[in-house]
Amino acid sequence: MNSKTIPRSPCWFHVILTTYGAWVPGDPRGFRTRHHRDHVEGDYKDPPAAGIYESFAIKNRDALKHDPISLDRAQRQLVGQALKANLDEQDASLIAISVSSQHIHMLLKLPPATIRTQVGAAKRHAWFELRNTGWDKKLWGKRGRFLRVRDRKHQLNVFYYILRHAEEGAWVWYHTRAAKSDDDLA
Repeated sequence: MNSKTIPRSPCWFHVILTTYGAWVPGDPRGFRTRHHRDHVEGDYKDPPAAGIYESFAIKNRDALKHDPISLDRAQRQLVGQALKANLDEQDASLIAISVSSQHIHMLLKLPPATIRTQVGAAKRHAWFELRNTGWDKKLWGKRGRFLRVRDRKHQLNVFYYILRHAEEGAWVWYHTRAAKSDDDLA
């Protein structure tokens, strides 16, 4: 198969979404510029030296339209349930989701050609549900990460990684059959 050919059959993905302003260029935890246009020393595992990109971070934080978004517990649950409901309507196979204060992880199965639009529709639905409670700010950061699950081991690692977010105070949902038998994840 040609590397540029996108398969039509559904595949498993680890989807990572962030809230608005959660991780801006210049962040001391490390960062990458879009399409790696600029070389940046370090990453989140090995951050750059303290203060090296501070002026860049300040410039980017000042460009934000409002403060970075952190969801409280009630908002995490509302956003998680809205994402799940919309993905269920789209017939996505959602196995696990965690909603932390500034990031969301999902393990789901969708066709690669439609994953961005379908997750985008779910994000839009979650924003409208939050707006019904009086929310009037941006909610989502730009884009998201859609990491294709390589194999069974990777799939299980992602599943249990998502579940562990509950220990950090995240709202977590998972398909109960998936937790009883690893065979249901295949």
